[in-house]
Order: sequence, then C-alpha cells, then structure tokens
Amino acid sequence: MTTAVNPPLRVGFAGTPEFSRQALQAILDAGYTVPLVLTQPDRPAGRGLKLTASAVKQLALTHNIPVAQPRSLRLDGKYPEEAQSAQTHLMEAKLDVLVVAAYGLILPQWVLSLPRYGCLNIHASLLPRWRGAAPIQRAIEAGDSHTGVTIMQMDAGLDTGDMLLVESLPISDTENASSLHDKLAVQGARLIVEALRALPLQTLKRVVQPEHGVTYAAKLDKAEAALDLTQSADLLARRIRAFNPAPGATIRLPGISEPVKVWNAVCLDHVAHATPGQLLKKSDQGIDIACAQGTLRLLELQRAGGKRQPAAVFVQGWSD
Repeated sequence: MTTAVNPPLRVGFAGTPEFSRQALQAILDAGYTVPLVLTQPDRPAGRGLKLTASAVKQLALTHNIPVAQPRSLRLDGKYPEEAQSAQTHLMEAKLDVLVVAAYGLILPQWVLSLPRYGCLNIHASLLPRWRGAAPIQRAIEAGDSHTGVTIMQMDAGLDTGDMLLVESLPISDTENASSLHDKLAVQGARLIVEALRALPLQTLKRVVQPEHGVTYAAKLDKAEAALDLTQSADLLARRIRAFNPAPGATIRLPGISEPVKVWNAVCLDHVAHATPGQLLKKSDQGIDIACAQGTLRLLELQRAGGKRQPAAVFVQGWSD
C-alpha cells in the first residue's frame, strides 16, 4: 500500500516593502512554488524621483516570477480594467494560498475566497492590539514592552481574522522603528514558512481575536513629525524613536530658521521647572529642552540639507 503524497503548495504573494521582501525570500528558500506576485505600482524615489520598483517586485523579477501591479483590486472601483486583469492572473495561477504582507491594498472578498486555503496575513503586532497601517511605530510610541507577529487568516475586516500563529518579541528602551522592523521582518518570515508547512496537515488552530484590547495603529501623518514640547519628555523620546527613519521627528531650535530633524533623544530623570520649549543646556552629552513634564535630551540631529550629527558635533556649529 502506497501513501499519497500531497503536491507542494502553490503560494501566491502580495506585498510591497522590505518587510514583505524578506517573507517572500523565506518562502522561496523553503522551496515553495510562487506562480504570481502582487505588489504596488512603481513609485518615484530618490532625488531624481525616478520610477522605482518595490523591494518585492525586484526580488520577484530576479526569480522570473510574474508580477501584477494593479492600483486597485475592486472590480467595481476606480480601475476596473486593472482589477479584472489581476483577477485573470490570480485565477490562472491556481493558488493554494495567498500570503499577504504589507501589501497596501484592501483585498475584496473575491480575492479572499479564491485560493484553496484562503489568504494568510503577516501582521507585525500582537493582535488585536495595533490593527492597521503602522503597528511597529505605534507600539514604540505607546511605550509597549512587547510586540510580535501574528499570522492571521484574513477576512473582510481590518486585521480582524482568526489568529493561526502568534509569537511575542520584547521592545527595548532604545528600540527605534528601523531596528524593530528588521527584527519583526525576520520573525514574520520564519513564522509564515511554519504556517505554510502546517496548512496541508491541518494542525494550525484558529483562534478568534478577543473583543477586548483592540487598538488601531493609524497611518503616520507628516503633521505628527513636529514635536509638541507641551507634551511629556517621555512621550516625545518614544515618538522620536517611533518616527525613525520615517517620517522623522523635527524640532525648532533658537537661531535656526528651519526645523531640525531629531534622530535620537532620551528623557532625563530630573524635572526642569521651566517653560516648555526652553533651551536648558547644550553640551557634548546632548541638548536639553524643557517639556511640560520632564526634560528631553537631544542626542542626534540633522539640519535641512546636512548630515546626521551627534549632539557634540552639532553644537559646535550652532550659535543660538
């Protein structure tokens, strides 16, 4: 008697930035067939604003994987021809599962229902906390001690689907969005391969997200970049780390006409009895600014058009 062997999964992939690229690379390294990749259209980038392919598209092309770049997947939306073309590609790909990671487009129900095992999402938070667009940044800004990755069975809601795998990751006091992104990208890439291996075995337990503890990670707005010194120094130090590298936090300093970008800062233990925004001290250790609560010490700064500098270098060319 011979044992039937399941054919390898046909895994579609939808993603755009570097976080997604690492997951696609892990799927390919694990030996899965990827017949189709969905990613955002090429965007202007760099000083010359040259049209540039996403990190996911660049990887797909190196592996000769067909790429579709619709501006929408809604058949009744603004770009119906692009959506219909994507639908044709998806149907022809005969997917067992579609993996989605930071894709940037909403998947309508026809996409969610098309693959045999549906669509799996790699979400960079411990759901239901930080559903939405910017879970990494909002977790740092809020002062969370832990975050992680959730592999989720997608449904029509905003990150509301059943959880399949969840793994926690501590957030250090010095973590910024860039460093935490890199850790979570590695974690997510490993977990999605684990989930794919378990799919045909039906060993993944679907867990409904609890109704309590739901928070939403709103997309970052450039208007948030300007530091409001009537807030606490602790919050501002976290926001600076959360907005590093993008969109970056900025501050107004005396004697400098344009906003200065702040790449790193800490909240000092001592409380300054001064007007919020008042310059308290500048030294090789940093630039101390009074806040509504506490003192913010700026450690790394950058003038418009200049280079990033530690405070010890920055103060040498600054006359207030």
